[in-house]
Amino acid sequence: MVGGKGTRLRPFTHILPKPLVPVGESSILELVLRQLRFFGFKHVILSVGHKAELIMAVVGDGKRFGLEITYHHEASPQGTIGALSAMADLDDNFLVMNGDICTNLDYRELLTAHIESGAVATISTYRRLEKIELGVLHLAAGSDRIVGFEEKPVHDLLVSMGVNAFQRAVCDFIPPDKYFGFDNLMLALIESGADARSRLFEGTWHDIGRPDDYQRMLEDFETRPSHYLPEGA
Repeated sequence: MVGGKGTRLRPFTHILPKPLVPVGESSILELVLRQLRFFGFKHVILSVGHKAELIMAVVGDGKRFGLEITYHHEASPQGTIGALSAMADLDDNFLVMNGDICTNLDYRELLTAHIESGAVATISTYRRLEKIELGVLHLAAGSDRIVGFEEKPVHDLLVSMGVNAFQRAVCDFIPPDKYFGFDNLMLALIESGADARSRLFEGTWHDIGRPDDYQRMLEDFETRPSHYLPEGA
């Protein structure tokens, strides 16, 4: 999914689409494509919208990555999941990824575990500590009376990494030709009682859409590029 505007990463994305922001001597999207080929994937569909012509010019047909790359063009923004409803050539099980993540996750292992589990959806998750840089008040229910206070609390959260394995049945939950986000899909799956599972990853993960994460990733990649691109990738 590479059609978004990348508003969180401005001013970089005033010129470049977010998947083409630089990492080392290439871009985050090129890094992900090399990883996918390393783990045995052969066909990638890029759902493009914002600045699609730049992405297509850089990536092309995928031959230089050893991949077959095709494109789905979003006539209007369809959110982080909506474009799946219009893709006819999906396998029975497949990966769906955001175009702004960097990780050393084994994509093949994720898809294999998903298929073996029989789940409709497997969501890669990451444990993240988020510190609130403010004093937080707790009020009594229905009142303005203060009953608790925390100074700069730290929350231990289980967050979605933006890398998911789906059965084609997931597409039945996605309305055609409408804006539909990952949040909408999660709520629909939960409400239906579908077998959606979390798979915790304990390696390295950066959300490139967050400027702080992007800077940390650049520094990490500079010192240990093989952590993200093993030999042969």
